[in-house]
Amino acid sequence: MSEAVAHALQQSKLTVTGGTPFHLKAHVSAGASHPEYSAEIEEYWVAPEKWRRTIKSRAFSQTLVANGDQVSETVSGDYYPLWLHDMVTALFDPLPMAEQLKRMGGQLEIPEDSTKSNSCLNMESKVGIAPVHNTVAYTFCFGGKLGLLQAVVTPGYRAQFADYQPFKDKLVARTISAAFAPGLTISASVIEVAELAKPDERQFAIERVTPASEQIRSSQVGEDSARVLALSTPEVIWPGVRDGKTSGVLSLYISTDRNGQVREAWPLGSDNPELSEAARKQVLRWRYKPYQNAGLSQMEAVLTFAFDTRKTP
Repeated sequence: MSEAVAHALQQSKLTVTGGTPFHLKAHVSAGASHPEYSAEIEEYWVAPEKWRRTIKSRAFSQTLVANGDQVSETVSGDYYPLWLHDMVTALFDPLPMAEQLKRMGGQLEIPEDSTKSNSCLNMESKVGIAPVHNTVAYTFCFGGKLGLLQAVVTPGYRAQFADYQPFKDKLVARTISAAFAPGLTISASVIEVAELAKPDERQFAIERVTPASEQIRSSQVGEDSARVLALSTPEVIWPGVRDGKTSGVLSLYISTDRNGQVREAWPLGSDNPELSEAARKQVLRWRYKPYQNAGLSQMEAVLTFAFDTRKTP
């Protein structure tokens, strides 16, 4: 597994020490029926410690400049959407849990006889608080004799990589997609990636350093920690179901803003997927105490529920 991870990132990750300076543009969309999930992403990158990133969406915009040990951040909007952060991560850090995977010591056989063959590591993890438990999936797929990264699925990050095309000594995925809920797939299309032959130093000038405590960030917490921070989390009212189980468990992945308001809730494993949407709508009204992590932070957590309902005619 360690070799597969290192090999895949060496071939396709752009933002590595010694990498070619680049200028990248990407467009994010979920189709005409979901205009709220659209954004433009642009990055000028010289080195891991020197780059400028601009993100523009309907409700949130960010200009982030790193130069040495200094960072400048300008934002518009009070919440960095999880779906947007997912796409940005996939573009520039496609396997953010790489070091953890390398330490696992697992075995993975990648066939060399076909560029269409994938090899996947599938795992499950228990979530919830006794007596209510569920399992959530983790999947990491590498494909073909080149061993390129094909898919990552975890509770807090998901991405599928396709349409790899050459850029200098790399192969860059030009299409990245993630299914967040039934009927909702968000995709990032790389519309331009070019060598940044003559970087404009003015683009990386830091006019005002943004302290770490003021930078917008997200923190993953356990469900027990999230419960301690609960302010207004009314019991979920379960509607009747047409099909499937009437009792069981389901899990959601939530993200709050820095004031503790739940802004996104996405379905994970469910004994009856029909109930996930009802749970989502209610949880989006929940509030938590603001989460402190070297300053106010957006909070992410898996929540697990036991449901008990009835069949409807």
